[in-house]
Amino acid sequence: MTGGVIPTMSRLATRFKMLHENNAKALVTFITAGDPNLTATEEAIHLLEAAGADVIELGVPFSDPMADGPTIQLSSERALASGTTLRGILDVVKKTRVSSQIPIILMGYLNPIHAYGYENFCRDAVDAGVDGVLLVDMPPEESRELTVPARRHGLDVIFLLTPTSDAARMATVNRIGSGFVYYVTVTGVTGARASVSVTLADELARVKRAISLPVMAGFGISTPSQAAEVAGLADGVVVGSAIVKLFEQYHGEELQQQLRRYVTQLKDALR
Repeated sequence: MTGGVIPTMSRLATRFKMLHENNAKALVTFITAGDPNLTATEEAIHLLEAAGADVIELGVPFSDPMADGPTIQLSSERALASGTTLRGILDVVKKTRVSSQIPIILMGYLNPIHAYGYENFCRDAVDAGVDGVLLVDMPPEESRELTVPARRHGLDVIFLLTPTSDAARMATVNRIGSGFVYYVTVTGVTGARASVSVTLADELARVKRAISLPVMAGFGISTPSQAAEVAGLADGVVVGSAIVKLFEQYHGEELQQQLRRYVTQLKDALR
């Protein structure tokens, strides 16, 4: 045996390994960081974990969220109005790590990361306890500025695949991505949909043949029954807009009750 440090499994890899061994599906929950403020975000992370979330995506608010529907756009506006910054989000993750080891990824747009600096971001994100990053407007073929420092610091870079992704794009994502792959179940922006696409089973089968990482499916999943249906085809589901909508409708203790109830229902449906 050679000397040196034995690498440890990341929080994401550990969580997915545990789920796989228990023949269970992952519930990935998305909230916009800073909506309505960062104190509420810190509280929500603990609540989501207690209710059954396996991974938490924190949306980094941005002034031009082109891939997001009205619900998440409005949440970004509320978060920015409360003074939320990328550095502030990292501080929240760091505070969370005192008592929680749930995998946390940041999801958002390239501009705030570019402005922060790729090397600085990867270093500070890992120091804070962030496990991965997903930038919806960064093509994998043009991601080297991020993937190189991310790999050096141990930060997973997660990529999107869509119904229009070709074999070359899937091969690239499989080669340079880490953590998991986020499969977008619909074309268009985020937002709850009334039903699951009739072609989703074939699409996900095609993706899973090409991808060795866990495949999480999201965009448009709003009910426990939809979550269960999609989870049967993938390794897990991502629920975002339906959760973020609760932040628009409720506040304080009522918001916490509604979040707890809804996320518990989602997790129960996946069992």
